Amino acid sequence: MPIAVRDGVAVIEIDSPPVNALGPQSIVPVIEALEAVQNAAAVTAVVLTGARGNFSGGADMKGFGQDPPPRPNVRDLIEVLEKSSKPVVAALDGNVLGGGFETALGCDYRVAVASARLGFPEIKRGLLPGAGGTQRAPRLAGAQAALELILSGEPVDGARATALGLVDVLAEGGDLLDNAVAFAKTLAGAPRKRASEIAAPPDDGAIEAARKRAQPEARGGLAEHRAIDCVADALHLPFAEGLVRERERFMELIASEQSKARLHIFFAEREAAKLPDGSAPPAFAVRTATVIGGGTMGTGIATACANAGVAVTLVDLAPDVIERARGIIAGNYAATARKGKLSQEEMDARIARITFATSLDAAADVDVVIEAVFEEMGVKQDVFRKLDAIAKPGTILATNTSTLDIDAIAGVTVRPQDVVGMHFFSPANVMKLLEIVRGAKTSPETIAKALAVAKQLQKVGVVAGNCDGFIGNRMLHQYTREAGFLLEEGATPQQIDGVIRDFGFPMGPFAMGDLAGLDVGWRIRRARNAISPPKGRYSKIGDELCEMGRFGQKTSAGFYRYEPGSRTPVPDPVVDEVIARNAREAGIERREISDDEILKRCMYLLINEAAKILDEGIAARPGDVDVVWVYGYAFPAFRGGPLRWADWIGLKTIVDEMEAFARTHGDYWTPAPLLRQLAESGGTFGAWKRGSAAEGQAVTAHA
Repeated sequence: MPIAVRDGVAVIEIDSPPVNALGPQSIVPVIEALEAVQNAAAVTAVVLTGARGNFSGGADMKGFGQDPPPRPNVRDLIEVLEKSSKPVVAALDGNVLGGGFETALGCDYRVAVASARLGFPEIKRGLLPGAGGTQRAPRLAGAQAALELILSGEPVDGARATALGLVDVLAEGGDLLDNAVAFAKTLAGAPRKRASEIAAPPDDGAIEAARKRAQPEARGGLAEHRAIDCVADALHLPFAEGLVRERERFMELIASEQSKARLHIFFAEREAAKLPDGSAPPAFAVRTATVIGGGTMGTGIATACANAGVAVTLVDLAPDVIERARGIIAGNYAATARKGKLSQEEMDARIARITFATSLDAAADVDVVIEAVFEEMGVKQDVFRKLDAIAKPGTILATNTSTLDIDAIAGVTVRPQDVVGMHFFSPANVMKLLEIVRGAKTSPETIAKALAVAKQLQKVGVVAGNCDGFIGNRMLHQYTREAGFLLEEGATPQQIDGVIRDFGFPMGPFAMGDLAGLDVGWRIRRARNAISPPKGRYSKIGDELCEMGRFGQKTSAGFYRYEPGSRTPVPDPVVDEVIARNAREAGIERREISDDEILKRCMYLLINEAAKILDEGIAARPGDVDVVWVYGYAFPAFRGGPLRWADWIGLKTIVDEMEAFARTHGDYWTPAPLLRQLAESGGTFGAWKRGSAAEGQAVTAHA
């Protein structure tokens, strides 16, 4: 590596496109450069920086899980940094994450721009910082700040990191490298300042508070508790001993099922960002957008666009709806600013990106139009007929529908190749999932652009085929329908919800329905049943509750009742009566149902439907299904999604139990052909790809 020397300061650059990941190929030249300047009399200090305005996005994930791990690694690099005879300054901009952040902490000093993003994302992968991060961060910033960073997995900006003591100098003017070199020049002859030699201030209160807040180990909190243990060690043990214990716990987590499941989601999310053929979508950036519909979804989508720097017009034909939407958006931003999560300047900039209109003519000259009107086919078709005459050629025409036929919507235009489904999840400015639904005539270029839009909006885009409910809601229907059957057979809403919460979901199907609004699903069922009356068993409990005006939290009554001003579900005898009467009318004798049966009947049908979705090509990869359910439906990430969990349970076990349920409950419990085939061949979903089910060839890298 060529070494630039500026006024006696050697500048060494981490250069590993695209995010400067730290693997052997990128670490070796840095170590060689560091060693080369040790005896250079002309060099008084070193600045370590990253290429292309990005310090380092972290350790190279390709080496995770390998035994032995590839060398040299981040720990080796930090060891060389600490042994340097010359002071080392890290110049930080862009991403400074994971192993990249640990490398920066291994330097003597840190100079950062305010926009730099510093953090430890490892907890989201079921891990902890494994190269000294749990030991150095508490010594520099204290236990509470270190725990907040490590346990949240969220980055802080350079200004916040400076306030915490993790950054020494905030470069507020001029070029970052100029600032770092100027600071490094002042260190000539100064003693080294190693974080490893600083005593961490005692704060056992922060440790205990973190333990109380952490999830139980068995419910996904294994990494949290091990990370807390490590930070506690930093307060009480010599650095070297704490480092050994950190490494031991890191290796324990690497081998744990929780971490393997979370790493599966990490890699699956990477694959989902690609086109179904495995290629990366070409670059595409949205500058202007129009969102049609001033309701909850429309305001959320418009906010997501503004947050991503897109100039967006929110359209609703009703002036009163537009005024309400304007107030909601302004109120939401103000609340975010009050919490300290957004500066006044940034809030004003985001609000300024949103304009409002009461005419579809606002869609005439934009890059993408996203329709978010009422979930009824006729209403959406009418909007698309008008858009067809207004929008410029090549504009992406997207419909935010959760179940409706994309082809029927595209069919009213003369440009079905430009029509695509963009199924946002509520609240759209918060939820990460974006189902991108391809119609029969949606062009590959439109799909590629939609994936790029998802990335720009900081969403996890997953491509789905066109069918009733696509990936997520098609599976959800099986799950909630079986939950309704369990009610008729003897379970209660609170028992079923409790089982699902214990499994790891934040809430069960009935509390979730009350939160979302029972009338939404009721409307969809009525429309579906009008076209094709339900065949076989059908539970009317949810429909009857809606007929009684019980729509959930919005009416203070649904499957539960709610006290004024409270969101806490309270069991309601009225619901028990509705359940018992429906069971009698259906000729069902109610019985005691075990928690184990409830979990299996809810989850196994979810898995079975996913197998059908894969077989039909609605989902391109098993990982896509898992990503949809983790990010869109809060399936516990520490279980890796429904198909990763199915592999862990064992597909033969699931098929055997499904066949037993089929003997009692009917043919809808018949295992899907793909599920049966994999079970009989000893295969797994994780090692399946289209056309090679029997061979069980891997489609993607799974940890």
